[in-house]
Amino acid sequence: MHYRILTAFTLAVCLSSPGKAQQQCTNGFDLDRASGQCLDIDECRTIPEACRGDMVCVNQNGGYLCVPRTNPVYRSPYLSPYSNVYPPPPAPGPVPNYPTVTRPLMCRFGFQLDENNQCADVDECASDSHQCNPTQICINTEGGYTCSCTEGYWLLEGQCIDIDECRYGYCQQLCANVPGSYSCTCNPGFTLNDDGRSCQDVNECTSENPCTQTCVNTYGSFLCRCEPGYELEADGVNCSDMDECSFSEFLCQHECVNGPGSYYCTCPSGYNLLDDSRSCQDINECEIRNFTCTSQQTCFNIPGEYKCLDPVRCEEPYLQINENRCMCPAENPGCRDQPFTILYRVMDMVSGRSVPSDIFQMQATTRYPGAYYIFQIKSGNEGREFYMRQTGPISATLVMTRPVKGPRTVELDLEMITVNTVINFRGSSVIRLRIFVSQYSF
Repeated sequence: MHYRILTAFTLAVCLSSPGKAQQQCTNGFDLDRASGQCLDIDECRTIPEACRGDMVCVNQNGGYLCVPRTNPVYRSPYLSPYSNVYPPPPAPGPVPNYPTVTRPLMCRFGFQLDENNQCADVDECASDSHQCNPTQICINTEGGYTCSCTEGYWLLEGQCIDIDECRYGYCQQLCANVPGSYSCTCNPGFTLNDDGRSCQDVNECTSENPCTQTCVNTYGSFLCRCEPGYELEADGVNCSDMDECSFSEFLCQHECVNGPGSYYCTCPSGYNLLDDSRSCQDINECEIRNFTCTSQQTCFNIPGEYKCLDPVRCEEPYLQINENRCMCPAENPGCRDQPFTILYRVMDMVSGRSVPSDIFQMQATTRYPGAYYIFQIKSGNEGREFYMRQTGPISATLVMTRPVKGPRTVELDLEMITVNTVINFRGSSVIRLRIFVSQYSF
């Protein structure tokens, strides 16, 4: 006898959308969220009148069967053996050895049964069953995988594109983009920190001290400075001695001597250097008795030196009145055309004294009624460096009109002429002035 069996089998297939974001089971199965497995649906229970007429519903894995009621092979477990639907049981006899239908365990997509008959995640990345392209990397997830890019790349339209980190200011100073990464460097004068991004100033003064004298560290660089008396050369590193003496002639009163990093002033013989280290002061050899004059001579100090003056000796027809005055007697016929008296005077003067300058004053000691006085330079003024300026009826001043350079000795005869119209008298007196001009202007 042949029976017709209606089958409604379906395969349990887990479907996934691209990227496997959501797992689901095919028809005939339902997802058990607790275990993550696809379990068979018993259609004989859930579908009303799944089989009609003389057909009986028999549940199967992923579907069900409709078999004739009289089929001895299948018996519905949902019908009582005493149900009126069934015909009377057949007479006892040998039971045919038909295979029984089992319901195998199914795992959802991305899982498979392990040796303990449990659903375990499938590592698609390790089994090389993923669909990532060569520019991507596979990252296994529970029940699936994702395609991503290595650090330094981003995913754009399925491709890994290099990220230009330099555009985003990853480096503090200099940035060089390379595939998948970037490289930070620093400007001269800086060093890269351990974080590989920030820069730290290099203190060149402590590491190498490129300056010959003083080094001053600055942000990203350094400055060289020189000690007093030195100046920085064009290379900005070396220091050379500064010749202060060439800057001004007024640093020292006499002579400036340049030295390494400094200078000092010197004075000529006959002078001492003052405490200001630039001015010179005359040494009065006569006062400290540091001279070589004889006992008959007189020591006369002048700036920078001294002179030994011999005693005044009056020449004929003059008679010596005292140590510096000579007189020619009126009764002596040889004195008729000679000055009545000659007074010897000595003075000193520095070289190059500013002009005009009043240097000596002359006046009559006695004034007679009806007399007037004329003052003039009788001799010694061949260079016209002096003139007499009358300052009053009985006085005049010797004025220097041109600078006189020393060392030099100038002898002038300054004459005072006395004229008396009442008694018809004309006579004169002379001051023989000797001027010692020193070698220096101080």
